[in-house]
Amino acid sequence: MDTVFFVFSKLFGTALKLETWLLVIAVLTFWASLRSWARVAKVASATLVLAILGIGLLPLGDVLMRPLEADFPIKKALGQVDGIIVLGGGEDVPATTRSGQPQIDEGGDRYIAASALVHRYPAARLLFTGGSGRLRDGAGNEVSEAAVAEQIFLAQGIAPERMLLERQSRNTAENARLSHLLAGPKDGEQWVLVTSAFHMSRAVSSFRAAGWQGIIPFPVDFRTRGWSDALGWNFQRNLGLLNTALREWIGRAVYSMTGR
Repeated sequence: MDTVFFVFSKLFGTALKLETWLLVIAVLTFWASLRSWARVAKVASATLVLAILGIGLLPLGDVLMRPLEADFPIKKALGQVDGIIVLGGGEDVPATTRSGQPQIDEGGDRYIAASALVHRYPAARLLFTGGSGRLRDGAGNEVSEAAVAEQIFLAQGIAPERMLLERQSRNTAENARLSHLLAGPKDGEQWVLVTSAFHMSRAVSSFRAAGWQGIIPFPVDFRTRGWSDALGWNFQRNLGLLNTALREWIGRAVYSMTGR
């Protein structure tokens, strides 16, 4: 059942991407032009132009993302810390495989925060959770997110005996369940959860549903900007942020309905 859910979520996520719909509208415009459907071609082409302008100029992604990032405030004092959990998603696995060096992407702030916490709490264990969230790796992948994380943490001087590496999970629900099985947290232990701010609410819910009790949210990787800073032509950035926000809102709804 988990595999069916994973495959469906990936296929649905591809269909949900805004660039998929922009392509559909572009194909419709072309087809209508070939068929001499002048009115359809005009409406479709106008829709395409307005959509591109709206995405490129307006910070629509910031508007959708800001409530997601506001769920959990940044905590300065954490109190007792027995473990630090880092969710995968900040790695560039294909680039790592090609270059032979660990590479990070937009979510790389997770590593900066985790390294700082590890040195701040020398008695805490470090648990990284992440196999591969790519559908193409369903039959197995040579380099997992955990393998990249291990290289990064070792390079930061973190002792191997402090690390727990969960290498099989494909999504947040599996992150939580498989990490709980690996770490076996005891009653009364406090574990800091490090992930992107927009993803924190869904992650906390999944970890609690999996049986984790003492979870302390530690959000990082804030992506929104002020309105004046976000205005202006930036199609690539705005498209990516809007896709991420839409995916997270829908993911949150689906996880809530399925109890994940």
